Formats: sequence, structure tokens, C-alpha cells
Amino acid sequence: MRKVERTEILDYVTYNETRKELRSKAIEEKNKRRVHLGENLTFLFENTDTIRYQVQEMVRVERLVKETAISHEIKTYNELLGSAGELGCTLLIEYDVPEERAKQLKALKDLPQHLYLLMENGEKTPAIYDERQIGDDKLSSVQFLKFKCPSPPIGIGCTHPDLQLESEIPMHQREVLKHDLLD
Repeated sequence: MRKVERTEILDYVTYNETRKELRSKAIEEKNKRRVHLGENLTFLFENTDTIRYQVQEMVRVERLVKETAISHEIKTYNELLGSAGELGCTLLIEYDVPEERAKQLKALKDLPQHLYLLMENGEKTPAIYDERQIGDDKLSSVQFLKFKCPSPPIGIGCTHPDLQLESEIPMHQREVLKHDLLD
């Protein structure tokens, strides 16, 4: 997948002037790539447009002007994009009640090891995850994952003992992911 380049990032003042329109387009892109697994897991498959939006938002919020700081944001967010034959995604572990969220993040500490994409041939492609996002006693509620995909996935699932789920990925989202794999 093509990485975001520095020339694509607007200064925060210019971005602020066009933010409403750019934000609307970014939300549309994110909605095409948002896949739910059960009630509490949301996978957002990233592409160049969603990552560019995230970088722009960081530049805006932090009012970044130093090239080193902007370059750092670009490098950090570009790491979320898959390489050739990979899909990168952000996983949101969502529990509305803070006490329940804290409890589940402890219980699901090894969740990334149990996540997979289901391929058309029935093969399960496991998640590649960043172990730095897992603490000694709990999981971060936001996880950055990658999946090696020889073709677009048809489903997504979890084999965690406390959260065994599998869901089909709708055809329109498969087409979007197919395009991302070819990009």
C-alpha cells in the first residue's frame, strides 16, 4: 500500500480551513473499511487516505510546525499500513462502562493471538500484532494489527476462550479490501 508522503500533509492553518470537507471524505473512507466482530470489537482497515487524515488531525491538534515532528507522525502512522500482500488495521476494543472495560482488558490480555481473517479457501490468517501494546496485566483498548492476505478475506474471527466469534465480511467491504491489496 502506498505510504503517506510529506508533500500530502497541509500545514495546520490550511488544513483547518478545509477540514470540514476533508473530514467528511475521511469518515466515508473509514466507514467503508469498518468491520464489527460481535458487540465490542471494531476493526478499521486502514489505507493511505485514512492514515493521511490521522496525520492531519495530529498536526492540527498538536499545532505541529517542526519538520521533525511532522515526519515522526507520518512515519508512525505509515507503520499501520500493510506492505504488499498485507492489510493493516486498527482494532478498537469497546466497552461503554469503564469498570467493565477494565475487567475485559485484563481478561482479554492475549486477544491479539486469537484474531484471524478467514480466506475463501477456509484458511485462517492470524493477526500480526505489536507486543508493546500488551502490558503485564492488561491489553490496550486500541490495537494495531496486520494480516498477511494472499487474497481478500471473506470473514473475521476470534478464538479467545472468553470471546469466540466469527463474522462474514460483506461483499462491498471485500471489494474495498481487494482494492487495498492491489494498491
